[in-house]
Amino acid sequence: MRSSCFQEDFSFAATAEKSFFYKYPITINQCTTVFNKVKKTILRTKEQFMLKSMTGFGRAEQTVGDKTFLIDIKSLNGKQFELSLKLPGFLKPFEFDIRTILMGKLGRGSIDCIISLKESGNSKPVSINVELAKAYYAPVEKLSRELNLDASGILSTLLKLPEVITPTGETLTDDEWQKFKKVLLAAIDDLNIHRLEEGKSLEDDLLLRIGNIEKLQEEVAKLEPLRQQKIREGITRLLEEHVGKTNYDGNRLEQELIYYIEKIDISEEQVRLKNHCEYFKSLLAEVEESKGKKLSFVLQEIGREINTTGAKAYDSTIQKCVVMMKDELEKAKEQILNVL
Repeated sequence: MRSSCFQEDFSFAATAEKSFFYKYPITINQCTTVFNKVKKTILRTKEQFMLKSMTGFGRAEQTVGDKTFLIDIKSLNGKQFELSLKLPGFLKPFEFDIRTILMGKLGRGSIDCIISLKESGNSKPVSINVELAKAYYAPVEKLSRELNLDASGILSTLLKLPEVITPTGETLTDDEWQKFKKVLLAAIDDLNIHRLEEGKSLEDDLLLRIGNIEKLQEEVAKLEPLRQQKIREGITRLLEEHVGKTNYDGNRLEQELIYYIEKIDISEEQVRLKNHCEYFKSLLAEVEESKGKKLSFVLQEIGREINTTGAKAYDSTIQKCVVMMKDELEKAKEQILNVL
């Protein structure tokens, strides 16, 4: 219910932007700024209430002065925060800051971030990394001889290789760094939108799996009285067949039956299983961004109660329910691996 209430938020905000502009005498840029703030507020609210996946893709591109910033971020599931960062040489002084921002905004997962800056405008002085060019030359020249290729074009090839030609003393100014951070945050927001969209699908599937386990648990609860009666009748029948109806103590039999049935009683396991399922659903509804590990721990507890129920059942019909519950649990565990 809470997730569906956000379904039309962005389209509503877009409509509000147009009506707001016509109603009040402000510029288009001012109106767009208001719209962007509303969109970010909606995104933050959705992040608080919705389950978030660890997988997604985000991209942002913006031209600032004579540079075009292009950022691609891809995220996959992972136990911890693992970052593969590729960036131009003159962004190296800001690498730690970039890593800190990505870690703070993305939580955990296996992250691939590629940052490229396209040059435009006036030409700038450059330097040639002679040592690097020499290091490239030896394998390139050897490959040329082995393939019987013309070596006259090796120089042009070397000059095109990475980091051979670099701008002289170039770095980002403070103003450019602040604008670059906005592009980086925009790419992260784009990634988080994808994470939320996939998280909604994960949440629906997890609720379905837990709901199926609860339905199967209700079937087990209905079968439990019949199971006890079957056990009682089976033991009595065996005694009558091998000992005779009048050759055993009925009172002693009742005592032994009570002791035996108590040992294989599954009522406690069923109560705990029900409580774990309720707790799982309450965790899904909690206002917390990262709850994948908690949900995984609860699934482990659910599995423990299901296994104990199966070990104590001694009933083919209940065992079938246990097998189906295990199947639903495994499907839930596969999905929880992608939850942030």
